[in-house]
Parts: sequence; C-alpha cells; structure tokens
Amino acid sequence: MADKLIIFDTTLRDGEQSPGASMTRDEKLRIARQLERLRVDVIEAGFAASSTGDFEAVKAIANTIRDSTVCSLARANDRDISKAAEALQGAARARIHTFIATSELHMEKKLRMTREQVLEQARQSVRFARNLCGDIEFSPEDGYRSDPDFLCRVIEAVIAEGATTINIPDTVGYAVPELYGQFIRDLRERVPNADKAIWSVHCHNDLGMAVANSLAGVKIGGARQVECTINGLGERAGNCSLEEVVMAVRTRRDHFGLEVGIDTSQIVPASRLVSQTTGFIVQPNKAVVGANAFAHASGIHQDGVLKARDTYEIMRAEDVGWSANRIVLGKLSGRNAFKQRLQELGIHLESEADINAAFARFKDLADRKSDIFDEDIIALVGDESVTHEQEHYRLLALEQQSATGERPHAKVAFAAGEVEHHAESDGNGPVDASLKAIESKLASGAEMLLYSVNAITSGSTESQGEVTVRLQHGGRIVNGVGADPDIVVASAKAYLAALNKLHSKTERVAAQG
Repeated sequence: MADKLIIFDTTLRDGEQSPGASMTRDEKLRIARQLERLRVDVIEAGFAASSTGDFEAVKAIANTIRDSTVCSLARANDRDISKAAEALQGAARARIHTFIATSELHMEKKLRMTREQVLEQARQSVRFARNLCGDIEFSPEDGYRSDPDFLCRVIEAVIAEGATTINIPDTVGYAVPELYGQFIRDLRERVPNADKAIWSVHCHNDLGMAVANSLAGVKIGGARQVECTINGLGERAGNCSLEEVVMAVRTRRDHFGLEVGIDTSQIVPASRLVSQTTGFIVQPNKAVVGANAFAHASGIHQDGVLKARDTYEIMRAEDVGWSANRIVLGKLSGRNAFKQRLQELGIHLESEADINAAFARFKDLADRKSDIFDEDIIALVGDESVTHEQEHYRLLALEQQSATGERPHAKVAFAAGEVEHHAESDGNGPVDASLKAIESKLASGAEMLLYSVNAITSGSTESQGEVTVRLQHGGRIVNGVGADPDIVVASAKAYLAALNKLHSKTERVAAQG
C-alpha cells in the first residue's frame, strides 16, 4: 500500500498574513468547514496568542471541526503555548505547532539569542507543550538557511522531548528543488531519532518554486507532510499551492507513489471561497483553479480534445470541481429549492435568518438577471458574510449620471450605524464620483491600494461584477468585496465593506513561520 502524504493547510494562518487578507472569525469558520469537506488532514486555524480575535477563531474552529486535526501556531514560550492549548480544548484532534528561529541571521538580528539559548528554549517549549497536547509540531524558522550541524542538534533534542512532526521551513523562498530535497534527506539521515517523527516541508514562493521545492522535499527528502495554502495564498509571493501539490501527486502517482486523502472535487469550491473572502483574485492561467486551466483556444488543441480528451488534458476538469452546469433556479423558484442548491454547492449558512437573507438577495438578483449561475449564488452568499451587527456602513441607494462630454455625477445614500447619510459628488467616472460622494461625508483618510473588477460568470455582459477594494489606514490593510450586476453599485459595496473592516477595533499581530 502506498504511503500517505499528509496535507497541512495553513490558509487561515500563514495565508492570512498576506496584506489585506485578514479574516473575521465567521469567515475563518466558513473556510475551515470547506477545508473539512476537502478532507484536509490538518487545518492550521490561526495563531491563538496573537489577538483575542484569533483566539476566538481558533476556538470556534476547534469546537466545530471533527474530521480534520485543528492546529494553532505558538512561539516557543509558555504563554503562547498555553493560549494555543486553551483555544484547542474542544477539538476532536488537536495539534500545537511551536517554532523558534535557528538561522544565524535570525538568532543574531531578531532574537538576539545564542545557539545554546535557542536550543534550550526549543527543548523546554516542546516539553511544556507535550504536557498539554499529544500532537506537537516543531518548526525551526528559517530552517533552510540554518547551519545543518546546529539544526541537527535542535531537531534531535525536540524529538526527544516529544515532538511528533518536524517541519523544515524555507521561510524566505530561497531554496531550489534539488538542494532543498537533499537538505531534508541529509537531516533525516543525520538525526539519530529521525524515525520517531513525521517530517514536513513548508516552502514560500519568492522565486516561484514553492511547489517544486515541496515536491522535492517529498520525493528526494522523504517528507510525508506538505504545508500549503488554497490558491497559494501567503505573505510576499505566497506559499506552496495546495491544489498544485495535490494534483501533481495524484496525476503522477507513478512517480511519487503516494496517496492523498483529499476530495479533489472540492478544490475549486475552496478556491472560489478563499478568493471571494480575501479579495485575492485567481489569475486566469493559474494551474488547476484558474479560469483558463481547462480552456482550449488553439484549433489544433480543440480538434485533439474533441477526438480524445487526454490528447491535451492530463486531468479532468470535473475531478477538481469544475462544472459547466447552469442552475435552473429563477425568480419563480421557492425557498426550499434555493436551500437545496446551497447544500449541493457545499454552502452551509449559520441560521435560518442567514438563509432567508441570502434567498431575498437571490430573488432580487433573479429579477435583474435572466440567467443565474452557481458563481452568482456563491457571490451573493459571500455578500452575506458580514452580519448586520458587524456592518456599520451599509449602502442604501445609489444614483449616477454619465454622458459623453459631461462630468459624471453620483448621489449616494448610506447608513453609518443608525445615522442615514445622503451625499453627492462629481468624479472622473461614475465609480470615482460614487466613492468621492461617500468620502465627502466620512472623510476616512484611507488610502486606496487596489481597485479590481472581475466578472463572476463569463460569456455575457449580464454577468455579475465582483469588485475588490483594498484600503490602508493607520498601518492596517483591509480588503472589501462587493458583487452586483451594476459595477458602480458593486464598487460602492466593496468600498463600504473595506471601511467596515477598518471600523472594526479588532487588532491582529502577525506571526512569522
């Protein structure tokens, strides 16, 4: 029987460290449920000690998820580890993931600790964690740039103290596949008690080689856990992409000889959910989950695929969750039919009130748009991700005028808490005028870092538009997402959604790993 490759998903922790990708508790819980449907082995739910919000998110996920191990990151100190253990109390299967830097650069410049101090801190922290949880993962941060002799000492010590998984991070994406794979192999051969733990790889994509490095760590190095994220989400250039690793191992089983427990039909729904939640749009030519991943424009390719699909396709689109099916719901459809379609799409709303609100949006959309696709349903449910209680700013009405040779003008009505505001402004375009009207009342002082428009469904000017707005203010970077057939309305929704996040007082402290 082939070995199993453990899939450790860190979308909710390391992926969230992307500027603007910070998620609310409810958003994290929604994604965690999708990861469970994906049959991810380990879900790193967050960094419990970093903030009250992250603690509550890890706790909620631990109390909800039953089929995956739930993990919390913790620095190598008693406080962090204790908070992680507390947040994980309700988990069916829990893991504490503790780390400390081991490279000379990090120890000297960041930690200001000697080698012996780091070694002792690692040893004591794993010992402390092992008394609170039976499943302990240890990561030497910046492990790939660490001195191998010292790294072997640290790893041997933490395994002796009870670490069950050893993860070797390429924290800054410096590695190349052959060297990284051999690095893992050398460590496993040199550490006397290496067979007492599962070895893991965690690669960043700064040089575009995160997936290749991870697979080399598996094939050459003998690692049996890969740490990855949906859509390759992560700080700087991102992390190793879950969908690419999983489909590489599955498609090239002849080479890797490994099994994965992932339900690949849930890959595309997971990709869409993460993209919609974070506002990070998936590039069309992205492997596996990009809109063009299974598209054929060349006449030669089209002819080949029509004659025999495997002439140009090494995977089936259906196997990863792509579907061309158009939903048959319309403006005459009832609530039960809508609710059934949500279940078929793997969407689980918290309460009947949430279902009713989503259904009301569906009916409104059906009155304005003749053809409704699964993507439309996902978008309008995502629009409900911020509850009324969390929604300080709400769009009430928007009117705009634009004509060739005349300066566009917009009138906007929106609520700020219990206060209703009416504002109007000119602008360089209808979107600019609408956002300037909102700012004329709020004077938020936020700087716009990104404005992006994406068609939710393709092939028609009737498609819903999804707008992402990224704002920065006071050191915080947030995304707002809005969807509507009218792109100007979608823009106003996205802008107010971003302002809602800035209005939230929840602070986050990002970890490094």
